[in-house]
Amino acid sequence: MQIGDLIPWGRDREKTPSKDTTVESNPLVKLQRDINDVFENFWNRVENGWNGRLSPVGMFGPSTDVAETDANVTIEVELPGMSEEDIDISLSGDAMTIRGEKKLENEETRKGVYMSERSYGAFYRTIPLPPGIDTDRAEAEFKRGVLTVTLPKSDEAQARIKRIPVKAA
Repeated sequence: MQIGDLIPWGRDREKTPSKDTTVESNPLVKLQRDINDVFENFWNRVENGWNGRLSPVGMFGPSTDVAETDANVTIEVELPGMSEEDIDISLSGDAMTIRGEKKLENEETRKGVYMSERSYGAFYRTIPLPPGIDTDRAEAEFKRGVLTVTLPKSDEAQARIKRIPVKAA
């Protein structure tokens, strides 16, 4: 006998007690099963539903790619439906913060039917930066719903890069 055999329910649905009337009529078993479902549904939404797109507080987190080369750090952020006026970028110390607010409004009238939809969402994303970024030469471009921020590395930071050759053993 294992300790898991003593627990009549759990995350593993195969071990969930059968729905016989004696077990289902026990209010404590039903309460425990309901509580387990609430937590399981919550974590499923966190892991699958929000997935960087929608958060529980009405914010959305756009997809972000960060790439570093010897010469610069490039950050690409997908912001469909937004314009450059909706985006704010700030650099402070060793981090860059991108903020924005998305406002979508759609109104339609046809054959006596009036439809109005509005959705709003704000986001911010703070990205840690490596030392040696030359903030004075930073550039941002917004094209076709994709924000591209290029942060060049300083000459000193590029000079400190040392390549180590790999030899066969």
